[in-house]
Amino acid sequence: MPTLHNEALEGSIAKIVLMSGDPLRAKYIAEKYLENSELVNDVRGMYAYTGFYKDTRITVMGHGIGMPSIGIYAYELFKFYDVDVIIRMGSCGSHSSSYKVGDTILANKVKTLSNISKQILNEEIYELSIYENINEKLKESARDLNIELKEACVTTFDVFDVYFDNIRNNKDFEIAEMEAFGLFAMAKLLNKQCACLLTVVDDIFSDNEISSEDREKKLDAMIEIALDATLKLN
Repeated sequence: MPTLHNEALEGSIAKIVLMSGDPLRAKYIAEKYLENSELVNDVRGMYAYTGFYKDTRITVMGHGIGMPSIGIYAYELFKFYDVDVIIRMGSCGSHSSSYKVGDTILANKVKTLSNISKQILNEEIYELSIYENINEKLKESARDLNIELKEACVTTFDVFDVYFDNIRNNKDFEIAEMEAFGLFAMAKLLNKQCACLLTVVDDIFSDNEISSEDREKKLDAMIEIALDATLKLN
């Protein structure tokens, strides 16, 4: 330590890390929710802050877009910073009428069409299991906070589904995003744990969508579930 992508010093990253694609969302969370937060990484603008949520020490950090990006940061956090749990908090698109814009989603299954597992795990795997103990804490937190939390199968794509009609109009998928499978593959590789919370920001059934500003700052239901769960995981 530090690594090629993380200048945080030994001991400055907590055992539980909440990650978002947008590093500015990590900054927002640290400023709004954490006490005594400290910027511990800003290499390539990928902010990481460590502080306290109530009595629990946590780190919030960006991870960028796509499986290669989250893969780098998750690998280094798990491998070199001895992080135990990473919870992704991200945005997603709905391909099912069961999930509307603004819904908070918990991944109960993670799939991909990519062959990235061949490179990470040296075997072709297209579906990875969730970590039930982490998911149970997240569901408990949602109940405690009186926030509706829906469960769904999450499919991770190598491309942004909104730009490609063959994917966007495909109703064989429930939820589309670009990072979860990469995170779960790294957790499996290094015998760590993770989870994925998402907020639906667009769907294929309407023109409704959440603006880029709202994606950065107004996904508080998802954020508050993740934060509360850290108290139960501590």
